[in-house]
Amino acid sequence: MLKWYDCEGRDLPWRLRGGRPDPYRVWLSEIMLQQTTVAAVAPYFTRFLERWPTVEALAAAPRDDVLGAWAGLGYYSRARNLHAAAQQMAVRGVPQDEASWRELKGVGPYTAAAIAAIAFNEATNVVDGNVERVMARLRAVETPLPDAKAELRALASELVAADRPGDWAQALMDLGATVCTPRAPKCGACPWIGDCAAYASGAPETYPRRAAKAERPRRYGAAFRIERDGAFWLVRRPDKGLLGGMAALPTTEWRDKKWTRAEALKHAPVAGDWKRTGAVEHVFTHFALTLDVYSAEIAPPNDGWWGDASALPTVFKKAALEHASSDFAASSGKSNAHAGLKARGPRKGGRDE
Repeated sequence: MLKWYDCEGRDLPWRLRGGRPDPYRVWLSEIMLQQTTVAAVAPYFTRFLERWPTVEALAAAPRDDVLGAWAGLGYYSRARNLHAAAQQMAVRGVPQDEASWRELKGVGPYTAAAIAAIAFNEATNVVDGNVERVMARLRAVETPLPDAKAELRALASELVAADRPGDWAQALMDLGATVCTPRAPKCGACPWIGDCAAYASGAPETYPRRAAKAERPRRYGAAFRIERDGAFWLVRRPDKGLLGGMAALPTTEWRDKKWTRAEALKHAPVAGDWKRTGAVEHVFTHFALTLDVYSAEIAPPNDGWWGDASALPTVFKKAALEHASSDFAASSGKSNAHAGLKARGPRKGGRDE
């Protein structure tokens, strides 16, 4: 496997071949990669390193700057935890082993094991979704996910290499990501083809087995869009809950029942001539959201600030930029070309938390 990795392993921005990896880069990449693809993470990783090249620089940054730089990457609690963990490390120092990494905010069993293996060459059992798939196929595990997780983890632990454990962990992940893929696995290129029970069965794609998924529930809400010269009136979401601490358009709560216009406008940030200018669809991990968008030419309330849509989470960026009604735009005489706009400062008397 290590010979295969030396020839076929992926070149990634956070990897260092032939030297000791930087724990800061490894930690940053592993937090970003949680439930997020390599393609999505790569440009964010590069921008974060350019802006905050050390853990001390990240710890000293205003949290709002970190949250803004994270916008669009999703799972926003990761950004809050990233900043909190950087501050922990600025005081305590960088952890040196798996157990110590688990004491940091936002670092769970997988992430701690991955950092310890890759950055410190500790022989840990690193099991992500790619490794689960490799183990399920290698041994033709019949137990469906998620019930099979403990079994797959135990199988992976039997194979942990004492020699180059960091490379071993990355080799298994790369094998799952590039060869033992969910669909159309490239079995002919796999170094374990001769040992793979799923390949021998003739149906490797059917592994890992999966329990039937429940239908994703749908929720409904309304967002309120006030625009001036390409900037939008923004508020800060509460720290706890979905998209906690992120900048957002003002919104109703999100519930399982549709909002009537009358119900929604009771939650508008300020009274005015609100026009429904569209709706956006967005899928979160546990539910799908339909968000009606109401727009108005109106003086905003004091609680908020003018800001650029580029710092918004995707669902609010959609609401701000993609669903401005042409009739509304024509009546206001303003353009909806918002790309590249600069954020205004917080309105006097408002908040910029």
